[in-house]
Amino acid sequence: MSDILLSVRNISKSFPGTQALKDVSINFRRGEVHALVGENGAGKSTLMNIVSGVMRPDSGSVLFEGGAVNFSGAEDALKLGISYVHQEKVLCPHISVAENLFLGQTIKNRFGFFDYGTIYKKARDILDLFASDIDPAARVDSLNVSQRQIIEISRAIARDCNVLILDEPTSSLMEKEVNLLFKIVKELKNKSITVIYITHRMNEIFSICDRFSVLRDGSLIVTDDVAGADAKRVISFMVGRDIEDSHPEKADRIGEVVLEVKGLALKPAFEDVSFKLRKGEILGFAGLMGSGRSELAKAICGAYKRDSGGVFLDGHEVKASNYHESLALGIAYLTEDRKEEGLFLNLSVQNNICAACVSSISKGGVFLDLCKESETASEYIHELKIVTSGLNTPITALSGGNQQKVMIAKVLSTKPKVIFFDEPTRGIDVVAKMEIHKQMLSLAREGIAVVLISSEMPEIIGISNRILVMHEGRVRGELQRDEINETNIMALASGHDIQG
Repeated sequence: MSDILLSVRNISKSFPGTQALKDVSINFRRGEVHALVGENGAGKSTLMNIVSGVMRPDSGSVLFEGGAVNFSGAEDALKLGISYVHQEKVLCPHISVAENLFLGQTIKNRFGFFDYGTIYKKARDILDLFASDIDPAARVDSLNVSQRQIIEISRAIARDCNVLILDEPTSSLMEKEVNLLFKIVKELKNKSITVIYITHRMNEIFSICDRFSVLRDGSLIVTDDVAGADAKRVISFMVGRDIEDSHPEKADRIGEVVLEVKGLALKPAFEDVSFKLRKGEILGFAGLMGSGRSELAKAICGAYKRDSGGVFLDGHEVKASNYHESLALGIAYLTEDRKEEGLFLNLSVQNNICAACVSSISKGGVFLDLCKESETASEYIHELKIVTSGLNTPITALSGGNQQKVMIAKVLSTKPKVIFFDEPTRGIDVVAKMEIHKQMLSLAREGIAVVLISSEMPEIIGISNRILVMHEGRVRGELQRDEINETNIMALASGHDIQG
């Protein structure tokens, strides 16, 4: 029996204005964890969409156990045991967890009816792999982002797959869940299941993967063993040059208080939160998933109605009843979920960039000034280095990193005084991440007050002037200057005091 389970041979794929893949050939061995890496837009997802039957190549072939396969759709790939856990969630929100896990699988009782008792038990057994307390009977739309990611991965495991494709699987998981995922991946590997692992996190490649393949601009650059490689070498393959791996120098022109929060509460998400934010400052908010960080930001920005407390901008109380009113006052929020909350997926790049500033680019507040709209969009495309084939390109045609930049442009177009960035670099490549960090620091140096909510330690440590750490809905502590390190953050985030 060959140790090659799956192969792609000379795969090419193009879209209007874009050559997504160019003559790509890779062998995936039986029972290996194979990292697939590259910048956003390098062709990783397109290649995996072809492997999983979602797309057809323009040329080239997919081989499974040595034989060429011709998938007419994703169901054909699933029949061979090829499961793809996409970065963007594809769950059915209005049915239960258990029904999502076994969607498309016929499980009937002896009377011929759908056997809910069996699927709930099977669902519980799979969820226990993650030590999860998610109720199999709960509707998916009642779950948070982290829980939905667990359901996505669990659904693939429930299919008894031969090949498991994981696209940025840890982007929404807490550290405990990441460790459990790594344990599960190792168990799958021991069962001779092949895992194709797409990630931008270098530490994950070296923690769990056996080999890596790098795509750049749709071409295969290298396939090599992880042993003997290092992060700088992998990154240089990705971008075609050596890059600095440090964060830019922190913002240092910190001025007067621009935003003050007093005794804010929205139970059970958070309560009694107070802090001050200064002009030109980057204030980090750290904490575990479920600590209340995102809910706090949304409440401050008017998206959630708070129970008590006050928000003050430039010394005046903000009495906005919704996010639109807060945005008009100068308080902006960049959501962690760009697909569901941040972008208009049926609109163009230009329309998305200008969606929040329509009043300022309208004639008499009634008719949209199309020339001004184009000028505004072009300005931010240039400033943020957004890679797009044109202003009218559908937003869905852009890579994840460039979609993120469009969302930032949309917020910047409103000329805010305060910006909340909620997980701004989740699921994007190392170069796009560095560009967004530089943009945040540039905004701070221009005098804009920035709040960064992030679960990535290097990110929040690297660019924050101060860090507030939340635990179970309360601010557990504040870290400044030399106190800012991973040990102190994790201690406070877990409900403990820092060591003196």
